[in-house]
Amino acid sequence: MDGTRSPIPATAVVVDEVAELHEQAGLGGVLALDALRAAYERACERSPDARVLAVADMSRPSTEKRLVVVDLVSQDLLLHTYVAHGQGTGELMAEQFGNQEGSHRTSLGLYRVGSEIVSPKHGQALLLHGMDRGVNDRALEREIIMHGADYVSEAFIAEHGRLGRSWGCPAVPQEAMAHLVQLLADGGLFYVHHPSAQIALAQVR
Repeated sequence: MDGTRSPIPATAVVVDEVAELHEQAGLGGVLALDALRAAYERACERSPDARVLAVADMSRPSTEKRLVVVDLVSQDLLLHTYVAHGQGTGELMAEQFGNQEGSHRTSLGLYRVGSEIVSPKHGQALLLHGMDRGVNDRALEREIIMHGADYVSEAFIAEHGRLGRSWGCPAVPQEAMAHLVQLLADGGLFYVHHPSAQIALAQVR
């Protein structure tokens, strides 16, 4: 031996940013880790500078609060509430998704949240710009917006056993709409999750 030492390899520390965000934001029991991971990874691909991310987990029944809004910088949970799916997507569960005019189906994937508008039918609302070609890119053409609705409420669930359904829009409780405008307007991201989305989105990467 020549008396020299081999260098000691540095220990690789792999930080799971999504798991850390999930823990820091207190999302255990609120949003599944796989739903957050799908949303976070897609957001980083398409808009890495975004600060606020909303996730609608459409794998869960509409009777559950399945919409969360997270601050990606402070890692805080900003909002947790109900969200409806489209009439053509299912009853209690969201099962069929689509991007076609007249389908009344929810479209999966990532959206950039645009300006606040006043809808003649729904009042305060947010424009949604679909960012995934062939999956949700007809959102503006279909007039898919985030808006409040009376049928998104615990009273409606108690009477009907599910939320009411939209024509494809992610409808939310009326009382949550003003807060969502503050959090998301003009640059927030919104991701509609379902396990089936991964196949469709893989084809447009």
